[in-house]
Amino acid sequence: MEFNPILPDAYKNSEFLLLGNIDPALQIKVMEQMTTRPKLIVLDTMNFWMDIAMDNLKKAISMVDVLTINDSEARQLSGEYSVVKAAKKILKMGPKYLVIKKGEHGALLFHQDSVFFAPALPLEEVFDPTGAGDTFAGGFLGHIAKTRDISFDNMKRAIIYGSAMASFCVEKFGTEKLKELTDDVIQNRVNEFIDLVQFDIDLV
Repeated sequence: MEFNPILPDAYKNSEFLLLGNIDPALQIKVMEQMTTRPKLIVLDTMNFWMDIAMDNLKKAISMVDVLTINDSEARQLSGEYSVVKAAKKILKMGPKYLVIKKGEHGALLFHQDSVFFAPALPLEEVFDPTGAGDTFAGGFLGHIAKTRDISFDNMKRAIIYGSAMASFCVEKFGTEKLKELTDDVIQNRVNEFIDLVQFDIDLV
């Protein structure tokens, strides 16, 4: 039995849309069912779809605002080894923003000529990395949907929230850690990320 996503009427005018990592043909089908275009569409994909469905993937990418992929996928999609050159090529495919995830080395956000880097939080133990990418995407768009702000500056904050949520995900199996979280715990983890990138030092 083939998966065939049919949107309920109540979902067809959603302001924010996150397209999970599935067949690009299905991602396109979901977008075509929207009665009004969302304020922001985020698409996640992977190298598997680049191998077997590149034409549909490029069509899907041309229809969205934000693409999230990892660094090896960015190289494969663009044909460029340099992540910066890869980002420039991918942005020409249609999305206004590109998030390149680098696992334990953080994430990069590209928009026009602007680049923002968020580090990954150093963790003593990584129990299970499965689902970290999906958790990142959910945290990223969750922050944007909560604040209803799609500016580049707010996307920088969204990257931090996405990274924080992903850091929780890897600490236990599956969704176990995520089910334990409270707002205070999440905010404390976000503050840890902020502390990583803020410093007060005289370099002169």
